[in-house]
Amino acid sequence: MLEISQKRVVRAAVLCPFQAHLRHTESAENRLSEAVALVRAIFVDVCFAEIVSLREIKPATYFNKGFLENLASQFTSQNIELLIVDAPLSPIQQRNLEKELCLKVIDRTALILEIFGERAQTGEGKLQVELAHLTYQRSRLVRSWTHLERQRGGAGFLGGPGEKQIELDRRLIDEKIVKIKKELEKVKNTRTLQRGNRRRVPYPVAALVGYTNAGKSTLFNRLSGASVMAKDMLFATLDPTLRKITLPSGREVILSDTVGFISDLPHELIMAFRSTLEEVLEADILIHVRDVSSAETEQQRQNVFEVLKTLGLENLSHNNKYIEVLNKIDLLDEENKNIFNNQVKKAPDRLLTLSALSGEGCAALLSLIDNKLSLDFATCRIYADPADGKLRAWLFQNAEVMQVSPTENEVIYQVKISSVWLERFRHLFSQTHFECL
Repeated sequence: MLEISQKRVVRAAVLCPFQAHLRHTESAENRLSEAVALVRAIFVDVCFAEIVSLREIKPATYFNKGFLENLASQFTSQNIELLIVDAPLSPIQQRNLEKELCLKVIDRTALILEIFGERAQTGEGKLQVELAHLTYQRSRLVRSWTHLERQRGGAGFLGGPGEKQIELDRRLIDEKIVKIKKELEKVKNTRTLQRGNRRRVPYPVAALVGYTNAGKSTLFNRLSGASVMAKDMLFATLDPTLRKITLPSGREVILSDTVGFISDLPHELIMAFRSTLEEVLEADILIHVRDVSSAETEQQRQNVFEVLKTLGLENLSHNNKYIEVLNKIDLLDEENKNIFNNQVKKAPDRLLTLSALSGEGCAALLSLIDNKLSLDFATCRIYADPADGKLRAWLFQNAEVMQVSPTENEVIYQVKISSVWLERFRHLFSQTHFECL
């Protein structure tokens, strides 16, 4: 991780490579803007930012020699001490760039890992970030420093020349990785137990997902009354948060705020945060929050889908438990508002517009969550003994009681109940007669 002093501001430069002859899904200007925002998210002073048009990538230094010589003089005059390249660099390219420019160089992957390291608050989050860092660093050991070629003496008379420093460093990293994975496995088992406990109580889970800075935390705070940090900053929140909210029907659900996604999210992070992201897989409702005020909103949507696909979630547009929230509608002009409102009219069962900041549309979202959860509900008529208070209490706690009709010999309950809780009812009250309508 970067050693960034709290007393001194680090002066940095950002380069956004762009190959004009290739088809790009997003503009170079937006890509550069996002890269600068990422750098500022770790409180670094961006003094230089430039889009670099490339014909080809140089295997040794990524950029051509003439361009680097020009950069070196500019960086020296501006006292720049850190360069961020908004692209993946090989270990050799990173090392050669540092030699040519005489400053610290990191790529997009290292930058995102650094942000996650800054944001992680919980023990699990810190373990996940450390695992991602070590996995990334392991690939950077190859010929990064000359001291890695030194050898340690072998043991015994028949011992060989011993292991090189690079082998020792790699072995130490591998040992740390194994240790962290074991600790994360314990955390994963704990999460599995927690999910099992939640299944035993009548609280479905609605998970918020989306591109970073789409407004998930603001929406989470609006719906739950919580005070999760919500800033106009990439990855302002990292660790997942759960809160209980009440829907218009009176049904209670657990709302989960998860980590934001981003284009080219490092594979190391996806794997390290898999146990956290599994909360998304287990959710009863998936709420995808989009920033429709962004010029790249469609590309951001695809980036989120790609990450969810790596987790095993596909064909979301046809999933009955999927809701797409078009957030920040208050920032649009009337023409663009009408465009998105027309989209909603074509698919009102999965699309809606809202403003998490003003609260516009939030009531409609709660109603839509209510309706989605009701899709899995069956309407049943239950014939019970009037003296069976336990059954009555269970129904009012775990089902939506629509009507109670007492007669001389029995009480007839008409209820809406989920398929999961209907199975539990059958198990707990096997002697009770009921019929599904």
